[in-house]
Amino acid sequence: MKILVTGGAGFIGSHVVDAYIREGHQVYVIDNLSTGDKTYLHKKACFIEMDIRDNKNIQDLFMVEKFDLVNHHAAQMDVRLAVEEPVFDAEVNILGSLNLLQASIASGVKKFIFISSGGAVYGEIDDKELPAEEIHAINPISPYGVSKHVVEHYLYLYHQVYSLNYTVLRYGNVYGERQGKTGEAGVLSIFIRQMLNHKPVRIFGSGEQLRDYIYVGDVVRANLFVSNFNPFDKPISHFVDPIFNIGTGKGSSVNEIYLILKNLLQSDLPPIYEPARKGEILKTYIDCGKAAKYFNWNSEVSLTEGIEKTLQWFKTNLS
Repeated sequence: MKILVTGGAGFIGSHVVDAYIREGHQVYVIDNLSTGDKTYLHKKACFIEMDIRDNKNIQDLFMVEKFDLVNHHAAQMDVRLAVEEPVFDAEVNILGSLNLLQASIASGVKKFIFISSGGAVYGEIDDKELPAEEIHAINPISPYGVSKHVVEHYLYLYHQVYSLNYTVLRYGNVYGERQGKTGEAGVLSIFIRQMLNHKPVRIFGSGEQLRDYIYVGDVVRANLFVSNFNPFDKPISHFVDPIFNIGTGKGSSVNEIYLILKNLLQSDLPPIYEPARKGEILKTYIDCGKAAKYFNWNSEVSLTEGIEKTLQWFKTNLS
């Protein structure tokens, strides 16, 4: 297949690109390098520096290349920035996505994968409703969560009007090699950088905030599974809603992340606790039984094992 990965020079996107190329696909990457890194790009990927808000160039690229599959990872992922600049968040995450959808319809794209957020779209979740299933009420408490869910609605519309085959992956908090400081699991990258430089970490709030931390390698496997998955090829009585949670089904606290790193690094620096930040959810983790049922996907890497892999990468690559 000829595949376009948006945000393919970024943390998660670059791992997805690597996997597609290992499977023998022809892969194109567009990335504006605002958070991406050219050094993460596979040498066999065709890279085009481009912003998804650049509608004319997006349309021209799609009409020339005629992609079979679009895997849309490019996004404004910083929840704090979204709170401070909601218009910018919407420009990137909503209008940028619409540019890609319009281009996909015009050029005959066969499949569209959209990366949403299981850590942001559901909002605050009552203990008795954890882990949240895909049918859980959607009540995001940040502009970032709102913008992700808006695109989910647009995808439904584009299927109804244009018969677009799509799948939405609602990620938990993804961590792993190449991770930057932003995004929903950026805390791990920040902690590692601080602790490797023998500086105390800062924990906002009590540190008991629960998140579903999922290793990037597990996320990549989910992308490969759904790339050939068509939830719309069944009779209406067997219709499969194309939205899937991708996480571990378990909640882990910021304090737990700190303690794992403390033990791995044998650090004796205590953390510094600071006031909680606006727009931050207290507890969220997601049920992934639907992905297990329909394409036999489950997370495989434990939190400690994944953090150890990530730590080793930072030790080798952090300058």
